[in-house]
Amino acid sequence: MPVRPSEFIRLASRPRLVLVMCGLPARGKTHIALRISRYLSWLGYRTRHFNVGTYRRTRLGSQKRHEFFDPRNPEAREARRDVAMAALSDLCDWFREGGEVGIYDATNSVRSRRDAVRARCENEGLAVVFIESICEDEALVAANIRQTKLHMPDYAGMDPDAAVADFRARIAHYASVYEPVAKDEGAYIKLIDAGRELLAHQIQGYVPSRLVSFLMNLHLVPRSIYMTRHGQSEFNKQRKIGGDSPLSPQGEEFSARLRDYMIAEVPSNELMVWTSTLQRTIHTAARIERPTTEWRELDEIDAGECDGMTYEEIQTRMPREFTARTEDKFGYRYPRGESYRDILRRLDRVIVEVERERSPVLIVGHQAVLRALYAYFMDKPTRDCPFLEIPLHTVFKLTPTPYGCDEERIVLGPIIAKGESVTLP
Repeated sequence: MPVRPSEFIRLASRPRLVLVMCGLPARGKTHIALRISRYLSWLGYRTRHFNVGTYRRTRLGSQKRHEFFDPRNPEAREARRDVAMAALSDLCDWFREGGEVGIYDATNSVRSRRDAVRARCENEGLAVVFIESICEDEALVAANIRQTKLHMPDYAGMDPDAAVADFRARIAHYASVYEPVAKDEGAYIKLIDAGRELLAHQIQGYVPSRLVSFLMNLHLVPRSIYMTRHGQSEFNKQRKIGGDSPLSPQGEEFSARLRDYMIAEVPSNELMVWTSTLQRTIHTAARIERPTTEWRELDEIDAGECDGMTYEEIQTRMPREFTARTEDKFGYRYPRGESYRDILRRLDRVIVEVERERSPVLIVGHQAVLRALYAYFMDKPTRDCPFLEIPLHTVFKLTPTPYGCDEERIVLGPIIAKGESVTLP
């Protein structure tokens, strides 16, 4: 089967990139690695995270106390090296199977270890970028230990104060030999104090450059992101796709309930409200009486020549288009319109902005767009976007955590009569 030009360009230019995490324990390396993995996977790159700590617990067992991490303990040092090299070998094997971006997550605290990692990767024809997390803010380190490290399998059932003391002793062992990444080691990105400052050196290529922009906007400030579709529209009732129809009476009632919920949930002076440029989202958010940012990137998928039609009409008038969409809902592009893949491209800017925002954000959008955003936050395969359930009159409260995102669904109603609720593109 011949390769289409766009596919050829992608195959010819696909990255073979290893992101090597570096830094002392409790500096947020795994948190950063997981965020990178989620972002690049969402953009469509075959990405995998290799965590050396997980390898160590699997192969050597957990419940390792700080003495195991003492550089003066030769047996333990050799055991840790073997585990690290096993993870690196698996990473290289994965690239031979078609991997594009591998994330090698370990302390990599001394130059000799980083040199070994880089040499092995370059021998496999893989580019390397070091990502070093530096934390000079003791309050951030203490918070990270309490929030994440005490929940590690290493400290299961252990007194919290004793666990903190042991982990701080572990940090001290690494700090005694730590060597920061130097300029002559090649390309690197240094994150200081969870995004307070970023340094980039010898960064070249599309993916590393995108990562610089993405990492510049990461932060650890706790806040929630609220997402909801607009209230039911007149086109919803008629089972038509696209358009710019007004809200139905049920949609107006949802708008009032959304206002009441958000007032009770978030102080009005803290809430950011984002909508698309279409009237059904603008009117849904209007009662909240907060300054609203309208994003064209949040507009519903462009149905092109099918705009304003029902799917029954498309099946009758354009049977080939109906079949093509049925066979590949993610890749299918409406005639003179868009596909889900197109939506992901235009939402890249929204993702970076929502990661940057430190206040709670309410996004009032459309089903296809919110499916793509939900896939990003909940780390779902992008090809599953067309099948994710984003019902009308439901608020999705998503709260980022160090290792993922918590989800809560709040159904605000009103109940829609049978036959009026519709699954849109």
